[in-house]
Amino acid sequence: MRIVSLIFIALLSLASFGQTSFAATIKVVVNGTTITDHDISQRAKFMRLERRGKSNNDRLRLAREELIDEALMIGEMKRIGRSVPDSAVNDAYAKVAVNLKLSSSKLTQILNAAGVQSKTLKDKLRAQIAWQGVVANVLRKKVQISDLELDLAAREEVGNATNFDFMLTEIVFLNTTGSTRSRTNEANQYRRNFNGCDNAVALALSYRDAAVRKIGRRHSTQLADPVAKELAGLNVGGISKPRTIASGVQMLAICAKTQAEDLTFVKNKLRNEVGTEKLKDEASDYLAKLREQANIENR
Repeated sequence: MRIVSLIFIALLSLASFGQTSFAATIKVVVNGTTITDHDISQRAKFMRLERRGKSNNDRLRLAREELIDEALMIGEMKRIGRSVPDSAVNDAYAKVAVNLKLSSSKLTQILNAAGVQSKTLKDKLRAQIAWQGVVANVLRKKVQISDLELDLAAREEVGNATNFDFMLTEIVFLNTTGSTRSRTNEANQYRRNFNGCDNAVALALSYRDAAVRKIGRRHSTQLADPVAKELAGLNVGGISKPRTIASGVQMLAICAKTQAEDLTFVKNKLRNEVGTEKLKDEASDYLAKLREQANIENR
């Protein structure tokens, strides 16, 4: 959701723009919904805050097109028997204010100082919420991603260094003294004496504040890239170099390692990424189709 930048809006709070009152004239009718010159002017002023458009004429043109799209969005929401409650719009307005570290009333004051009514932003938010509802109820079920498609994409994404399943045990030398260097030295000593996961706990008992925890199965893609690459080069019974973490110094021991046949982790990530992209394309095509079928009268 596009919102006004905090820096730019703060600058606007230092200036005041005069409001011009005039009788609104209908400029566009979209399937019976009217858009006035006042609506277009207000949206163009808001676009100025968003730093959209190269000139005022450009913003007026963009505002007209955007308002036509939004009329179609809200109209489609009504067609499927749904509506956007005022409470949802007010909540969205409040979230915009929070993101800008403002109260809702302060956001309204700043908008007014720029000659923009709060209704202008709320109308924009209402259309966005309506379209989200249309996408969720009408389009999401149309987005189908085949398992074959995901398998091929997943196999392309994983390489030799990232296509492993590990059973891991974590060894952490807790930093209770504030000296990371001394803890790292002890961790390196532990690493030199390490002889397999079965003896990890017994060996840790020789050290102060050393914790051992089985973290179970992890696919390479669930690990940070440097860690995955290091573990890929180690055999079962190997242990990674010490790494500094928030609680101290960490090492990972490999208790089991197999070439990954199950690409579920990668496929789930790709399903979200590909699904989102396809849904975006579907929504764009759907809106274009609504425009083609709409009765749009420019006056």
